[in-house]
Amino acid sequence: MKKKYQIIYADPPWEVMAGSKQGRKDGDSERSLPLTYPTMSLDEIKSLNVRDIADKNCVLFLWTINKYLEQSYEVARSWGFKPSTMLVWDKTPKGIGLGGTFTLANEYLLFCRKGKVTAEKRVKGNHWHFPREKHSKKPDFFRSMIVDTFGDIPRVELFARERHEGWDVWGNEVECTAELGSAV
Repeated sequence: MKKKYQIIYADPPWEVMAGSKQGRKDGDSERSLPLTYPTMSLDEIKSLNVRDIADKNCVLFLWTINKYLEQSYEVARSWGFKPSTMLVWDKTPKGIGLGGTFTLANEYLLFCRKGKVTAEKRVKGNHWHFPREKHSKKPDFFRSMIVDTFGDIPRVELFARERHEGWDVWGNEVECTAELGSAV
């Protein structure tokens, strides 16, 4: 039987391109550069067996970007969660940043619920400013804030890039300590 988690923290590899058309250095203004890691389609993300590892009482923190705001709600629902609150990471871009007409300097963390998981404390605000680090790396603050808020309960990070104490991990860049299984 698969381990069940009460906290799921996920940063899916959404299909995007890196760099803006205007910002290309090689003179090719027709297309952006592909990312340096494999991405997944919306259908592939939605079809992951997250329901199988989610406890009947569980919270989901799902990272998304401007392009996939609407679809992140679909993903949460397909995984068995009810979207609740959007948290915002206001990041200082390196260079001009991504985007078209408006450069994008935010990423979003959709907080969702399944059943009843009680917070041990309230969090002041839903918007935080942290400098951007390497591509796609999220500030450690968010992982810590989640544990501070909900306590030391079974938790897993999906699409993890490194291990963090107290977290099981699943992804193609780490030695997995969680079993997600194959897509449905």
